[in-house]
Amino acid sequence: MSDYFGKEIFKLGFGLMRLPKLADGSIDVEQVKVMVDKFIAAGGTYFDTAFVYDGGESEKAAGKALVARYPRDSYTIATKLNARVAANAKDAKKQFLTSLERMGLEYVDYYLLHAMQEGNFRKYEEYGIWDYIKELKAEGKIRYYGFSFHDSPKLLEKLLTEHPDVDFIQLQINYADWDNPNVASRRCYEVARSHGVSITVMEPVKGGALANPIPEVQKLLKEANPDSSFASWAIRYVASMDGIITVLSGMSNIAQMEDNLSYMKDFKPLTTEEQGVIRRAQVALNAAGEIPCTACHYCTDGCPMQIAIPEIFAAINEYKRYKNDFQMRRNYGLATRNGGKASDCIQCGQCESACPQHLPIIELLKECAAIGE
Repeated sequence: MSDYFGKEIFKLGFGLMRLPKLADGSIDVEQVKVMVDKFIAAGGTYFDTAFVYDGGESEKAAGKALVARYPRDSYTIATKLNARVAANAKDAKKQFLTSLERMGLEYVDYYLLHAMQEGNFRKYEEYGIWDYIKELKAEGKIRYYGFSFHDSPKLLEKLLTEHPDVDFIQLQINYADWDNPNVASRRCYEVARSHGVSITVMEPVKGGALANPIPEVQKLLKEANPDSSFASWAIRYVASMDGIITVLSGMSNIAQMEDNLSYMKDFKPLTTEEQGVIRRAQVALNAAGEIPCTACHYCTDGCPMQIAIPEIFAAINEYKRYKNDFQMRRNYGLATRNGGKASDCIQCGQCESACPQHLPIIELLKECAAIGE
């Protein structure tokens, strides 16, 4: 591998987007503490959260489970400013101070402009956020800055050309999306590296989908190595690439943390033979026709019909995998018990404008209604 910014960093990052929950829906901070302890003991240092994760509770959990319990030089933390949820420039800039207060920090190691895409990147310009984060860096309040990205290689090329001083970017990369035209993982990766920009990786397990892939892929991976978890293939695949700072895994319990550390503590890149197994898995996935949703829930905020879109998609995907009509109808019923059904969609388009995967959600909901109702 070449030399690049962040090469020396532990290649597993702790993503704080899908933290364990208690029965009342709040974050299980005590379990998070155990996960943090195991992560740091194994050599992990990179923690990733955002102003909007869990309505701010993710940052608060980071403050309690990490910042209040460890010396400041023993970890690094990344968080993000989201212009989409800000009413104006003042409101957007206030997010940084709120993040510091929630976590109990005096500075942030990595600061990102959140979920940059065609529908919102002009907001960051309109609100003067690019200049703002440069000021924060000059003042020592952030050490490095960049942006997370969910759009086309063309837009990424534009942003990196106009802002050549970004220290890093965050991209969605996994073997399922490598050649997915909606996500364009390969092409975005190639654009970033052509600019010499290092990458932190989000969604390496595609919202958990690659931790429980379709049966055809499970068979391939188990035949190749019966002792390796499905998630390990996904994370090692991305960590094997050049220019990767760290691979973020949104771990939701202690068992997931222990599994990830079992193969990332002494990380070994995929062999040539293992890369061949992944290529066969990609072929199988492309033939399956599942809805490539990562369950980020960005689509559900503001849905006038309160449709649980990711849960509906999950129910239909499970049906496509296992053809169990009874189980699908049970899961579909659970997904719609507190909100609208797929057929209740009024086609306002709010969900599609927010979707990082650029899914045709309106048409997909019609498909789900035809199957599940």
